[in-house]
Amino acid sequence: MPVDCPGDLGARTLPVRRSAQLERIRQQQEDRRRREEDGRSKQELELNSSMRLKKLAQNPKVGIDNPTFDPVEGPGGLMGQGLGLGGAPTLLELEDLLMSLKQVQHCLSDSQSQEDVALVLQLVQKTDFQKAFSIHNAVALHMNRPSPPFPLTARVQGLAQEVQTMLQTTQQKDGLELNALLTSPHLQGLMQAHDIVAEQEMQPEPLGPPDGPLETLTQYGGETVKIVRLEKARDIPLGATVRNDMDSVIVSRIVKGGAAERSGLLHEGDEVLEINGVEIRGKDVNEVFDILAEMHGTLTFVLIPSAQIKPPPLKETVHPMAALSVPGPLSPLPPRPQVHVKAHFDYDPSDDPYVPCRELGLCFQKGDILHIISQDDPNWWQAYRDGDEENQPLAGLVPGKSFQQQREAMKQTIEEDKEPEKSGKLWCAKKNKKKRKKILYNAHKNDDYDNEEILTYEEMALYHQPANRKRPIALIGPPNCGQNNLRQRLMSSEPDRFAGAVPHTTRNRREMEVNGREYHFVSRQAFDADTAAGKFIESGEFEKNLYGTSTDSVRQVINTGKICLLCLHTQSLKVLRSSDLKPYIIFIAPPSQERLRALLVKEGKNPKPEELRDIIEKAREMEQNFGHLFDAAIVNTDQDKAYQELLRLINKLDTEPQWVPSSWLR
Repeated sequence: MPVDCPGDLGARTLPVRRSAQLERIRQQQEDRRRREEDGRSKQELELNSSMRLKKLAQNPKVGIDNPTFDPVEGPGGLMGQGLGLGGAPTLLELEDLLMSLKQVQHCLSDSQSQEDVALVLQLVQKTDFQKAFSIHNAVALHMNRPSPPFPLTARVQGLAQEVQTMLQTTQQKDGLELNALLTSPHLQGLMQAHDIVAEQEMQPEPLGPPDGPLETLTQYGGETVKIVRLEKARDIPLGATVRNDMDSVIVSRIVKGGAAERSGLLHEGDEVLEINGVEIRGKDVNEVFDILAEMHGTLTFVLIPSAQIKPPPLKETVHPMAALSVPGPLSPLPPRPQVHVKAHFDYDPSDDPYVPCRELGLCFQKGDILHIISQDDPNWWQAYRDGDEENQPLAGLVPGKSFQQQREAMKQTIEEDKEPEKSGKLWCAKKNKKKRKKILYNAHKNDDYDNEEILTYEEMALYHQPANRKRPIALIGPPNCGQNNLRQRLMSSEPDRFAGAVPHTTRNRREMEVNGREYHFVSRQAFDADTAAGKFIESGEFEKNLYGTSTDSVRQVINTGKICLLCLHTQSLKVLRSSDLKPYIIFIAPPSQERLRALLVKEGKNPKPEELRDIIEKAREMEQNFGHLFDAAIVNTDQDKAYQELLRLINKLDTEPQWVPSSWLR
């Protein structure tokens, strides 16, 4: 497509560039003729070598002429391999090599030489050698393949038209016959194909490496358009999606980290008019995707530039313009402000009908740390999983926080509307929604699971615990999973490092008990006051006496420089995490039912099958409702292995920073 050069500078520069290109084409033609002459000389030289090989095959016992010492002149010549009359190398086949070695072995009388040839035969018969031999022959054939003749011109069709014009007035038989020949469709198709190939062959080589992706502004149908040339590859996606707007195909999103963003040539809102001469306007995005899937090499996009970047709609039908890369050096990306969040739900884009592009959706699980690098679209953020930046060239699409909350609330509303129909309490349920929700989730069975809270993301930050202020370790798990045994074992093995918080109680102090050592003995009135003030992490009643663990008692352990070990119920986690204690929460999960039974029998217990099933079901509910709060999990298949893993996790807190809620650090 021609580009106007404004001003006198462009008018002076253009002829100089054309003369340089013509000179370069002439030089290429001269090099091509020189290579053809060298090839013909090489064929004549190798003819004698080929004749000698034929004689050796007829009488192999007379002697062996080593063609290695016959030099092959000319570029690309192979030592020890002749060229036939057609210019292709005469390569030794594997079977001929084996036969020759066996004949040589048979002719030799020296036992040592026969053993040497036998070793060579063993080598040749190995699979690796035979594969290498085949690769060598294939490379040799390719390197010695004669190049096609260099085209003299790329305008055969124009020359044919000039000849036809000259023959219009002739009445001679030869002229009429030539004119009929030139106008035949077969010859015209041949000349058209010749000109296309010749034009590519005569294209002058670039004087140096490209400075980057090519972009040109010009006129197209009365509109100012942008021409962008990109190089298509299978393994590096472009990182852009398109959508339909009436008959137009619009670039709807540029994904961070992709070639489109690094090139800076494609922008949200650009309209795609053509791709490699194929008209795109009026096509569905699925058709555009199919067109791109069939294209390879250099792609030329004709675009109408966007006046302003427009955000895509909430729900759009898009396809990724995938497998495109941009040649040349790319400018470094400016640093992007990142937000790190912990996912509180599982997400699979293949099951999400609302994701703008499933191929670009990012799959993650509850507890994963996500690096949010773009919130330009409030409905669909762009993110990486923590640790996957190197393996994940493109950012993935994840639902935005507000969007996820809206559709989860809608989902809960639909489920709540269905629930009364199953229970037969439709009318009363509608009158008292809060009561119905409490019955639905059963707060006691689900450890006070907060019905009103819709879990999406929690902003996180890296935290390295100080040497003099250790994070408390909270062990969470269903009964009979071994968390109490692990806690006691740690405190017994390293009493100078681990300690438990002294609980509060309203029962009377017994003989030999010291206030502040076994318990903090307080009155019921004082206990109730502390409960109302929210000082207890957890509390309960046993045999008409109140017991509880306070945040102050945990701080007392921390202030001594020791690690406070806690065994808590899941309903205590919300209070524990809202304090300034910065706890590290480890979930102790049960193994399989048979393995769990063996562990409990080892402790002198004889559980029933339904009790084992209840433990495993309880663990499943705890993980489902509170798994987003766990920092780590240990499956207690063996007490010794679980103890070592627990110790490893605790030691890691001294050497590696950990992700904690950013609100803890404010």
